[in-house]
Amino acid sequence: MGMNVTAYARHRGVSHVAVLKAIKAGRIVKEPDGTIDAVKADAAWKQNTSQAQQRKATQNGNAAERGEPPTVNSGPSYAQSRAIKEAYNARLAKLEYEEKSGALVRTDSVKVAWFNVLRILRDRVLNMPDRMAPLLASETDPKRVRELLDVELRQILTDAADATANLNTTGD
Repeated sequence: MGMNVTAYARHRGVSHVAVLKAIKAGRIVKEPDGTIDAVKADAAWKQNTSQAQQRKATQNGNAAERGEPPTVNSGPSYAQSRAIKEAYNARLAKLEYEEKSGALVRTDSVKVAWFNVLRILRDRVLNMPDRMAPLLASETDPKRVRELLDVELRQILTDAADATANLNTTGD
């Protein structure tokens, strides 16, 4: 008995698009007159379609027999979506709490603060030759030159360490 695509889709409990896809993929074949032999097509459908696809078709077919439209698995259920939403809201609330309590700091503020500390350190080190050149030029004792350089470098590094310590305590 030959059926058209729509009639065969109704017979299988699937959409006509699913039948057209099956024909295009070669899972079922049309008769020379353009109709579909239900017996041959059912056997070919069963043999050439994956079990997962057949289960969906069977579930949809049972729904069609009850007069319900075919189900479409388009994503999580409402309950699953709600649970996902609540989980993300809880994570956001935790992050907000940790930020306000000082356990978390925004990365952009940390980057700005470190940039400022390192800029000051760089400027102090680059200005050291201009400050130290007159003092070192007048010294002839290598030991005294070393002491002056040591004092200056230690002062620069101590100031940088103090600036870093202030960053950690103020959070700025």
